[in-house]
Amino acid sequence: MTKATAVLGDGTTVPSPALTPERTKVWDPVVRLFHWTLVLGIVANLTVFRELKAVHRYVGYVIVGAIAIRLVWGFIGPQHARFSDFVAGPRRLAAYLKAMIQRREPRYIGHNPAGGLMMIALIALSLFCGVTGWMMGLDAFWGAPWLEATHETAANTIMGLAILHVLAALVESWRHRENLVMSMVTGWKRSASGTDVDHASPPR
Repeated sequence: MTKATAVLGDGTTVPSPALTPERTKVWDPVVRLFHWTLVLGIVANLTVFRELKAVHRYVGYVIVGAIAIRLVWGFIGPQHARFSDFVAGPRRLAAYLKAMIQRREPRYIGHNPAGGLMMIALIALSLFCGVTGWMMGLDAFWGAPWLEATHETAANTIMGLAILHVLAALVESWRHRENLVMSMVTGWKRSASGTDVDHASPPR
């Protein structure tokens, strides 16, 4: 079925509000499973498993494995899972941040530019933390203070960014009147309307 559209005064084509479904599926199971694996793994390794070296190490392996799958999925997965959908260039990111400061940022169906940047930063730091953790178990780096300090700094930075990410999600949920945390559980979000940025595939 062809998606019904309406034409605005400036010639922009948007979905017809009367015929657009209320919800659209945005986050596929791989994206959601990766998200919560990263969340639970990071929290566990920075709290209850911080001093349990063997468990800490294997949780780190799980996180790195999840990242490897997500990196591949970022190129072959559904539209909103792909890096091309949410990795913004400097100009688009700057424009979005300026709009945020002015409280005029558009609502995105997928990751907004700031959220996309945060996701890349968390993936990169988590991978870096996993690599440095693995290096700490090698004979060549056993007991190296600089490596332990680097690993610890990376872990603490991840926690700081994660807290900022949660706060930003809560603010955006309030600003755009939708539960972003729950959408990462169910995969569904409110369909685009008006000036929302919508790159979602038509509903099937």
